[in-house]
Amino acid sequence: MPAHEHESDTTTDPLARERAHLTASRAALRAMREDAQALDIRNVTANWVNAAVLQAQIDERIKSLADLAHTPLFFGRLDYLHRVGAEQAEGAEGEQFYIGRRHVHDADGDPMVIDWRAPVSQPFYRASRKDPQEVGQRRRFGYTGGELTAYEDEHLTDPAEAEQTSKLLQAEIERPRVGPMRDIVATIQPEQDEIVRSELGGTVCVQGGPGTGKTAVGLHRVAYLLYAHRERLARTGTLVIGPNRSFLQYIEQVLPALGELAVKQATVDDLVTAGIEVRGTDTADAAVVKGDARMAEVLRRAIRSHVTLPTEPVVVVRGSRRWRVPAYELEEMVTELLARDMRYGAAHDALPQRIAHSVLVRMEEAGEAPDDRVQNAVARNPAVKAAVKAIWPAVDPAKLVLRLLSDAEFLAAHAEGLLTEDEQKAILWTKPARSVKSAKWSVADAVLIDEANDLVARTHSLGHVVLDEAQDLSPMQYRAVGRRCTTGSATVLGDLAQGTTPWSTENWAQALHHLGKSDAVVEELTAGFRVPREVIAYASRLLPVISPGLAAVKSVRESPGSLEVRAAAGPAELDAEVLAACEESLEREGSIGLIAADARIPALAEALAAAGHAYLSPGEETTAESRLTLVPASLAKGLEYDYVVLDEPAAVVDGEPDERTGLRRLYVALTRAVSGLTVVHSADLPKELTPGV
Repeated sequence: MPAHEHESDTTTDPLARERAHLTASRAALRAMREDAQALDIRNVTANWVNAAVLQAQIDERIKSLADLAHTPLFFGRLDYLHRVGAEQAEGAEGEQFYIGRRHVHDADGDPMVIDWRAPVSQPFYRASRKDPQEVGQRRRFGYTGGELTAYEDEHLTDPAEAEQTSKLLQAEIERPRVGPMRDIVATIQPEQDEIVRSELGGTVCVQGGPGTGKTAVGLHRVAYLLYAHRERLARTGTLVIGPNRSFLQYIEQVLPALGELAVKQATVDDLVTAGIEVRGTDTADAAVVKGDARMAEVLRRAIRSHVTLPTEPVVVVRGSRRWRVPAYELEEMVTELLARDMRYGAAHDALPQRIAHSVLVRMEEAGEAPDDRVQNAVARNPAVKAAVKAIWPAVDPAKLVLRLLSDAEFLAAHAEGLLTEDEQKAILWTKPARSVKSAKWSVADAVLIDEANDLVARTHSLGHVVLDEAQDLSPMQYRAVGRRCTTGSATVLGDLAQGTTPWSTENWAQALHHLGKSDAVVEELTAGFRVPREVIAYASRLLPVISPGLAAVKSVRESPGSLEVRAAAGPAELDAEVLAACEESLEREGSIGLIAADARIPALAEALAAAGHAYLSPGEETTAESRLTLVPASLAKGLEYDYVVLDEPAAVVDGEPDERTGLRRLYVALTRAVSGLTVVHSADLPKELTPGV
C-alpha cells in the first residue's frame, strides 16, 4: 500500500485530479454557505416568533457550513465495485465517494463529499480483505496544513496485494498536536466505529486504557447520533459531562469541527451547584459517606417524615352549605399517595385535588352539578389549604439537607440502620450554619441537595448524555447524572485504573447500577493508538497494584527512545534537570506538558519564569509560539501532549491520601505522552518502576 507524493499539475496526474476535486468541493461548500446567507425569510413566516426561530436555524446552518482552512474537507475515497443499492450487473460501472467531515453537494445537488456518518461511508472504517463490503479500493489522503500532498491506495479485492499498515494513517495518529483536542474522524478503527455507530436506545460503557481513544469515541458517537436522530435529539437535548473545566476546554472544538454546534458541555459540579454557592470542603471520610448511595434513602426518609396522617376532618364552607370530609377518608388519600411513591411535590399538589374531588362527590349526591371550575375553587379553599399544609407541607430541599447536617437527632432518626454512629459523626457539621445562604456548602453537599430536589420535583431528562472520566464519580454523583437521562441513553467512558478519588468505582456493574443503566453494554478498548509502546509498558507495571485483573493496553505504536528516566543528583538539582528536559522537548515539534505534584507547581513556575520560559495552564490553547503547559497532576487526566516531562514521581504519589490512589495518579501522569516521556526524579522511584524489580 504505497503512499504517493507528486508535484505535477498535469491533468493525468492522480494527485492533481484529487487536488482539483478538493478545490471544487471547497467552492461548492462556499456556494452552499452563500445560498444559506442569501435566504430571505421576510415573507415566509406568520409572526416575529416564527421568524426569530427560523433565523436562528439559518444562522446555525451558516456556522456549520464554515470551511476551516486547515481542516481537510475529505480524507478518504471509496471506490465501490458497483452502484450502491443497485443490482450487480456484469460490466456495470461502480461508484466513487469522497468521505469527509460533512456533506458537500454541487449546484445540481449531486454529492461531492459524503458525511463520514452516512451508511455509505461505513466501509471506509470497517472494510477489510476478509470482508471488503463491496469496495474495490480504499484511498486515504495525506495533508500538510490544508493542502493535499499524498494519497495511499488499498485494493481490498486484489489477492496479489499484501496487507500492510497504512503509513498515512500512522502519520495522522502521530501528527504533533498544537491547540485543543482534534477529531479522529480520519483514523477511527473498526472496534471504535462499532461503538460510535451503536444505536441511540442503548447505553454503552467504554472501559479504555490510556491512548485507546475512548474520549474521542464518545464525542464521535454524539456526532453520529445527532446525524442519525437529529430531530429527536433536537427536542430532547444532548450533554457532554467532563471532570473539570480544563478538560472541557481541551475537547470543546471536536464537535464543532464535525459540524455539531448545539451540544452543551458541563462538569458534574456544574449540574448540581446551580443556585448553590460552594465555599466549603469535606474531609475524605465525610465525602465518602456523603457520596454513598445510602444517603439517597436517608434523604427519602427525611422528606417523607414531613407527612403527618390527619386526625381531624376537613370542613369546606360554600355559601350556606358545609361539606365535611372525615379524617379516615383523608388518611386513605394520604396512605394511597405514599404508597404510589410519587415525587413529594407532585403528591403535595395532588392532595388538594383529591380532597376537592371528595367534596364534589358529596355535592353531586346532594343534587348539585359542579364542574371542574368548582373543583379547582374547592382545592383553593382556605380550609383545604390549611389541611394540606398540616398534612403534607412544602419542603425546601436545601433546608432539609441543612437540617440533616446540623441536627444530630434528626440525622440519627433517618439514618437508623443505614449509617453507623461514626459515619453520622463524620458528616455532621461541627459548627451548624444558621441559614441556607450562610452555609459553607461543599460539592458533596450540593449533590445531596440535587438528590433532594429530585425527590421533591422530577429532574428534566435529556435524550443523550456522555459521561467522561466516569470512574471518579461517587454513587450519589452517578445518581445525579442518571436522573438527567432517565428517559434517554448514555455513553459512559472511563478507565478503572485511573480512579483517583477515595470513592472511585471498583467495577462498572456497580457504577451503571447507580446510574440507573444496569442493562448497559460494556465494551473494552485495549488497543492503544496514542501512547508509545515503551511508555505504556512502563506505566503498566503499576496495574497489578492499582487495578488487579485489568488488562494492560497493547500499544500498536513502536517508538524506540520514547522513554527516558533521569535521576537528578539531589533535590537541589531537580529543578534544573527538569528545566533542561523541558528545553530539549521544546526543540522538537509539538506540545509539551510538564506534569508535577500539585505542591511542586509553585517552585516549577518560578524556575520556568526565571529561565524566561512562558507557560500555559491546563486547558489553555497551545500555539506555535507557546507550546509548554505546566500541569498539576490533579488536572492531568484526559489531557494529551506530544512530549511529557514528569517531575518527581514520588511527590505525585505522596500528594494523595493513600498509596494506591497516589500510584493511580502517577499512572495517569505517566500516560499523557503521545511521542515521548522523560521522567526526572531525585527521590527513589516507586518500587514497581524501579529497574530490575
